[in-house]
Amino acid sequence: MNNHEKLRLRDPAMTPTREVLGQTLGDSYAAYETFQEALPGLEIEQDWQWYTPHKAWFAKGRHFWTTPKGTRKEKNLYWLHVYEGFFSVAVWFKEKNRAEILSAGVSEKTRQLILDAETYGKLATFPVIFEIITTGPPADIYTLLDCKKRLER
Repeated sequence: MNNHEKLRLRDPAMTPTREVLGQTLGDSYAAYETFQEALPGLEIEQDWQWYTPHKAWFAKGRHFWTTPKGTRKEKNLYWLHVYEGFFSVAVWFKEKNRAEILSAGVSEKTRQLILDAETYGKLATFPVIFEIITTGPPADIYTLLDCKKRLER
């Protein structure tokens, strides 16, 4: 069974609430809350959206800023997927930025995730995917999200 088949939150009529997420994530819910509490300090807003192609709810994390000319801009930073008992955070980067994020001061485990990540599509992008089970999110998530905010702004 692939990860797509293991996705939860498959009912379009059931918006992901604290109760639904708590039941689905179980012991990982505390790690989810820790992640959520960090987002405002990182200037990241998260919202849930139903995606018909995947037939599941995903959370999208975005960073908003205003240019010197007053234009409001936004950048997608991550996708959060919910599974039974854990969640994942996928941060997508352009291939041309791989060397820069490798030098971002992340752990050896995260460096290996970056090195092993396969490149996809015409835009040559790759995901760095963190699966968060019961402990809090690794600090490297925040490092990579900060990197992503700065890249190609």
